[in-house]
Amino acid sequence: MPLTTRRRLHGLAAAWLATRALMLWLLLHDAAPQLGGIPVAREVWRLYRNWAGVLAQGTFPADDKLWQYPPGAGPVLLSPTLLPGLDYLQAFVLLTLAADALVLAALARAGTREGRTLLGAALWTLGLPLLLHVPLVRYDVLATALAVLSLLTLARSPRAGGAFAALGALVKVWPVLVLAGTPRGRATRRAWGAAAVAGAAALGVLALTFAHPLAFLRQQGGRGVQIESFGGTLLSLATHAGWPGRAGYRYGALEFTGPYVDAVATASLALTAVAFGVLLHWRLTARHGTEATPYDAALTAVLLFTVTSRVLSPQYLVWLLGLAAVCLTSRRTSQRPVAALLVAAAAVTALVYPTLYDEVAASTPVGCALMAARNGLLGTAAVLSLVRLRRVTSGSPGELRPVSLEAGHTRRAATGAAD
Repeated sequence: MPLTTRRRLHGLAAAWLATRALMLWLLLHDAAPQLGGIPVAREVWRLYRNWAGVLAQGTFPADDKLWQYPPGAGPVLLSPTLLPGLDYLQAFVLLTLAADALVLAALARAGTREGRTLLGAALWTLGLPLLLHVPLVRYDVLATALAVLSLLTLARSPRAGGAFAALGALVKVWPVLVLAGTPRGRATRRAWGAAAVAGAAALGVLALTFAHPLAFLRQQGGRGVQIESFGGTLLSLATHAGWPGRAGYRYGALEFTGPYVDAVATASLALTAVAFGVLLHWRLTARHGTEATPYDAALTAVLLFTVTSRVLSPQYLVWLLGLAAVCLTSRRTSQRPVAALLVAAAAVTALVYPTLYDEVAASTPVGCALMAARNGLLGTAAVLSLVRLRRVTSGSPGELRPVSLEAGHTRRAATGAAD
């Protein structure tokens, strides 16, 4: 390994240690007035810990309307109880940091290959702390780690990539979208086949281990419009035009209640369906791609589903930063401007939550401006991501082709009759 590369890796390691120490320091001052006075860790020690107690009895918390997570979340929330000598919060944060370090290691390893770049590892190292200490007390880092591993292993082993995506989907659903750009033909069949087998096997084990594994579906159906979503931003602005609704605590988040909220929620679901159609149309009409196309498509897919969601919590930025980091490991990615927009959105998100969350919840002019800025950046990123992906993959007829991650060169997969 060249000396310059080693120095860069040492610099990344030092930056990771320094920034994570800062995040831990912020966590120790969780409820400080300068941070909005909101104890963001309470979700761990109030919800996660209580759910772990229920899970330890062999059942999912089916009667708790706040339980909205797929069954793979169960083992994740139970795992901190297995670490001796630590309370639940300490163990949870330790496991989150371990997943965080795993993401950095995977990105750095990919970035040191021939024709690759360490920009992705740098984005993850320096971008995640823009969300302050929130990522340390949400399990989204683990779900993101599985998605990152899925993408970085797809070219060398589509089956392994599919299995990682399936496990991620069982933890947080969205990682299944990272398979949106798998090359056509054998690679797609292997990736999706392995995902189906791994997902079914893991779900079967969870169903045998815990009662009510699908209880979360009942709670998801009752979700409304969270104040951080695009629909929530529209309703926040509507309060200044006389709309009488207001925000209230429902399903573990602040959601709007009042006239037309159901219509906004329905519109969000319809837009999600449209996003799926747009993604499917791209998949069917794409004619060629580069080694970065699976990465770029994954980011585009998750962005489209994020911006159309009824829920757009601050920790969703963890997913997007992780996928953008994977894109930046390749010099051929089309998503560099999108990654810059996501970094800016993460910085604004730290102001939205927890710093000025009271302003956002009250729909003050400052709160509305913050949400318009954050969601404006995300909306722009989603449109730009799709446009740039389509531009790269349209053109002369051909097939999306898998590319070796070992040496940064293109290799065509057998397609058509050869399969």
